[in-house]
Amino acid sequence: MRLLHTSDWHLGRSFHRVAMLDAQAEFIGHLVRTVTERAVDAVLVSGDVYDRAVPPLAAVELFDDALHRLADLGVPTVMISGNHDSARRLGVGAGLIDRAGIHLRTEPSAGGTPVVLADAFGDIAFYGLPYLEPALVKDEFGVEKAGHEAVLAAAMDRVRADLAARAPGTRSVVLAHAFVTGGEVSDSERDITVGGVAAVPAGVFDGVDYVALGHLHGCQTITERVRYSGSPLAYSFSETDHRKSMWLVDLAGDGTVTAERLDCPVPRPLARLRGTLDDLLADPALTRHEDAWIEATLTDPVRPADPMARLTDRFPGTLSLVFAPDRAPDDPDVTYARRLAGRTDRQIAEDFVAHVRGAGPDERERAVLGEAFDAVQADAAAREVPR
Repeated sequence: MRLLHTSDWHLGRSFHRVAMLDAQAEFIGHLVRTVTERAVDAVLVSGDVYDRAVPPLAAVELFDDALHRLADLGVPTVMISGNHDSARRLGVGAGLIDRAGIHLRTEPSAGGTPVVLADAFGDIAFYGLPYLEPALVKDEFGVEKAGHEAVLAAAMDRVRADLAARAPGTRSVVLAHAFVTGGEVSDSERDITVGGVAAVPAGVFDGVDYVALGHLHGCQTITERVRYSGSPLAYSFSETDHRKSMWLVDLAGDGTVTAERLDCPVPRPLARLRGTLDDLLADPALTRHEDAWIEATLTDPVRPADPMARLTDRFPGTLSLVFAPDRAPDDPDVTYARRLAGRTDRQIAEDFVAHVRGAGPDERERAVLGEAFDAVQADAAAREVPR
């Protein structure tokens, strides 16, 4: 069976205030053409269909168009919700849509009940594991402590139990939305850390033939059977070097997996430029970036006059301007933003404690801070669910 693995569409998302809906529509068209041209048997969408729980109407209309076009092809689609989606909203009408061959899996409790498709070699069970917010699903899975590894391991236990009860030789595919150890992150993914730990080991998925992952925006291979497709479009300048693609996966009768990367359309290249303003405006080697979307980091020791206006004269696609004067790290004028770069909310809070009283928090206080941040994250997720 030939599978097309994609994820993280983030319909409705903008790129530094630039609307991406046209580019997202172009990707949907590319996806539909690929299904036909490459004789795809099933489409897998591993979460973050939308960029937020309450997407704009134009994004909902694009999603509706995508569903109709996929259904018209007569090719089954299996789709799960991600951490950006409202699972309950995305899942509305799932039972009806199922009749059209679009199988939406947004309920954690249904993860052990597969969509079963067949080819010439027999059945293939597709298990959809939506994003599992540990604090909200720990009771469902009977785990004592809320954590990503615990709830995902419990969900996979249900998958393996169902698979064991099926006919010998039944192949299996799992869709999951998670941060798996070994994956490389980018700036455009929402943090899902709980208790200081977000990553789960790839071994959690042992026992299935292919795992179609979503969440991380870079296409990457964790193991030959565990892969991220990445997002089809770049959503931050940290993805400048990404090659945006989908996985075309052939699952043989004996469970052997072969995979080919298929490139996605690039609406406009990205470039990160660094140097003094005068150098960026004069360097002939940068001519190739004049039609790109630009993040410019200026290293002038003194902020120059009208930098954005002058940059956009040469680089009309300049969207982000960063000031990083070349100074010694201990220079008192080093910006607050630079001091915080790369630090988590919890680390910033611990630094604040140290600043206020002259000593950092002890282990007990660190635990309290960690529980507070986890509670805020869980509360935000819980308030999103019933809306």
